[in-house]
Amino acid sequence: MRIFVTGGTGALGQSLLPRLESAGHDVVAPRHAELDLFDAGAVREAVARAEAVYHLATRIPAGGRSEEPGAWDENDRLRTEATTILVDAALEGGAGVFVFPGVVLLYPPGPADETTPPAADLAPHLRSDLVAEAEVERFAAGGGRGVALRLGILWGPGSGNDSPRRSVPPLHTEDAADALLRALDLPSGVYNVLADGFPVSNERFKRATGWRPER
Repeated sequence: MRIFVTGGTGALGQSLLPRLESAGHDVVAPRHAELDLFDAGAVREAVARAEAVYHLATRIPAGGRSEEPGAWDENDRLRTEATTILVDAALEGGAGVFVFPGVVLLYPPGPADETTPPAADLAPHLRSDLVAEAEVERFAAGGGRGVALRLGILWGPGSGNDSPRRSVPPLHTEDAADALLRALDLPSGVYNVLADGFPVSNERFKRATGWRPER
C-alpha cells in the first residue's frame, strides 16, 4: 500500500515509519522543509497517489512555553487548517484510509469511553483536536475509512519524557506506533489508546485490534 505520512520525523513518525516499511508498505513522508501543509495545491499533488494518509504532524510547545500567548497557534493550525487540506486531497485522490492521532485529554474527570461527550471547558488547543476529528468523520462520510485515535500522553524515545506521567493517562511511543499500524485496518470511528488502569477506557480499541500496551 502507498502511504502518505505527515510528521514523519516526530516522536510518532520515528517509531511508525519503520513498522510501515517492515510491513511492506511504500511510505512517502516529506519533511517540514519539503512540503508546506498549508499549501493546498502542493498537498493535493503530494497525496494524489496515496492509498492511506497518516496526519501525525504537530508543533507542541516545549517545556514552560505551553502557557505563553500564541504558543499553541501553529499546532492548532496543523489540527484545523492542515487537516482540512489533507482530507480534501485524500478524498480527491481516492485514498481509502485517513488516520489522525489526537489526545485523550478531552473527557471530563471520571470514568469515560468513546461515547462520553468531551468536557465543556476544554482549552483551545484541545478543541482543535475536535475540529480534526470532525474532518476525519467528513473523510469517512466521503466513502473512505476515517480513524481518529485519542492517545495517552506520550513517553519514551522522541517524546521528551523519559518516564510516564502518572497524573495523566500515559502511552509509550512504541505502543503508540503499534496502535497506529493496526489502525490501518479499523472501521471508521474514534478509539481511545492508552495504558491500562486509568478511568478512560481503552477496551474498544483492544477488542477491535487485539492490541495490548506492553510498556
